[in-house]
Amino acid sequence: MKIKIKNIALALVAASFAQYAGAQTLEKMNWFNEPDNWSISGKSLTMDVTPKSDYWRISHYGFTVDDAPFYYAEYGGEFEAKVKITGDYKVRFDQAGMMIRIDHENYIKTGIEFVDGKYNLSTVVTHTTSDWSVIALDRPVDAIWIKAVRRLDAIEIFYSFDDKEYHMMRNAWMAANTPIKIGMFAACPDGNGFKATFSDFKVTHLPDKVRTDWLKNNAE
Repeated sequence: MKIKIKNIALALVAASFAQYAGAQTLEKMNWFNEPDNWSISGKSLTMDVTPKSDYWRISHYGFTVDDAPFYYAEYGGEFEAKVKITGDYKVRFDQAGMMIRIDHENYIKTGIEFVDGKYNLSTVVTHTTSDWSVIALDRPVDAIWIKAVRRLDAIEIFYSFDDKEYHMMRNAWMAANTPIKIGMFAACPDGNGFKATFSDFKVTHLPDKVRTDWLKNNAE
């Protein structure tokens, strides 16, 4: 009987996973700071990035901005999210990637950033104030894939150049059990805008780890 009940519990978790996998579509998402021009074609979103726009809070530079385009859906619980990113980067700080956001004081933006003529893998983590970490690339890249995994109170950020081999670039704290907005952003702090394209954006629900462990340990 114990084995049977445990199997039922695990089946319920699997059913929950199936319910949420692949549920979102680009057409059903929302804009924060909608750009003047954007379009959806199949599984791709293309936008003309708003000039003189960015996300940053206070530290080092002494200013706060929260005005770049962000196309998102809202999720609760734990998940894996992935997107392919390409851009026609032109000037210093042109950037495009994935954003994971609770509010204007708590967010992560991560992706590719063009700095001093070089491509960088970039992550900004903001909790009241922003920090910034980069991995400099030794060559230009046509595209990058970003993957984020939310587990408990952490967000793990990975990058790939081929959507096969992924490498971790950051592990950052983010409040657990809090609804979160996740999607695609681009910013152009210094320039007059550029074109960015995001493809195959997908969020996959992950069964809550604490609940799953509890079900396994309390099957009777």
